[in-house]
Amino acid sequence: MGLSFDHATLGQRVIFGAGAAPANIASALESLDVRRVLLIADGFAIPVADAAVAALPAGVDVVDRIHDVIQHVPVERAEEATERARASHADAILSIGGGSSTGLAKAVALRTRLPIVAVPTTFAGSEATNVWGLTEAARKTTGVDDVVLPSVVVYDAELSRGLPGRLAVSSGLNALAHAVDGLWAPRADPINRAIGAEGLRALVPGLRALHADPDDLDAREQTLYGAYLAAVAFASAGSGMHHKICHALGGTYGLPHAETHAVVLPYVAAFNVPAAPEAGHRISEALGGEPAAPGLYALRAELGAPASLGELGLPEDAIPEAATLIIGAVPMSNPRPVGVVDLERLLAAAWAGEPITANEEEK
Repeated sequence: MGLSFDHATLGQRVIFGAGAAPANIASALESLDVRRVLLIADGFAIPVADAAVAALPAGVDVVDRIHDVIQHVPVERAEEATERARASHADAILSIGGGSSTGLAKAVALRTRLPIVAVPTTFAGSEATNVWGLTEAARKTTGVDDVVLPSVVVYDAELSRGLPGRLAVSSGLNALAHAVDGLWAPRADPINRAIGAEGLRALVPGLRALHADPDDLDAREQTLYGAYLAAVAFASAGSGMHHKICHALGGTYGLPHAETHAVVLPYVAAFNVPAAPEAGHRISEALGGEPAAPGLYALRAELGAPASLGELGLPEDAIPEAATLIIGAVPMSNPRPVGVVDLERLLAAAWAGEPITANEEEK
């Protein structure tokens, strides 16, 4: 049988190099011919931002700085940041920090069409996608628009050193979720599956080495490389069932983004892999031959990431409401049909942190 698919590759410049962020940021801004920069950097990234500002080329000025960054991008924060971008006559956005900083930059770009130079300090992957997200009245809305795709991404593994070991692992498992969810997302095709699989092959050993030694720069670099590949695959394939679940849990119940992905992923794999054997094989191969869902569960435990949604603060009695919120967002292309009862069972297992055994993938 011949191959048939329609693949879109997003256009973006990527500059990758440890210890070179200030110089590469300057190069990125010069390439865009910008003069007035709005800087968005979370509190943890202020030292990095200060170093970047000190290295800016002559004629490039930071016209405003925003450091009050909140995860899941509350719509009122997006509106305030947009007004500041317009009032300062910025002609580009420099985003430094985790996914929340990138997310706020995207919200501003969505309204102003300003180009973004993104400098990630975590493994979030948002910098490589054209997906935006906003939260209003405890509901998170996401969308796709090429205008929010950063024009340039500057990767520097040194910048993730400020990320504590456990949070670094959760952030890396979030990246792993991009690769896995992209295997059965609505626009999954042979190209993004191959990119996602390569991302998995980099992420699994990278995360294990990072867990063993949080100061291992090579491990951080490998994890960052894998996170980029996973995000590229996810951007092309679209948002699958896993991300729909996590967006609802984060936006409605305020659960931490990376940790929620780390907890939920093995349970989504246990549900989907029986109907997606090729995806299961790719995941298993990256895990050294372990069955996909049990292997992901064991990896999460091995790395010391949070074990349950209950631990993250989801009330058990919120599970029926959460399932009802999620059901309408699950893509019709999911490998298995999904009902509210299925989601309640999945969420209940994730809430309790129930072990996943090899026979789970036979159900």
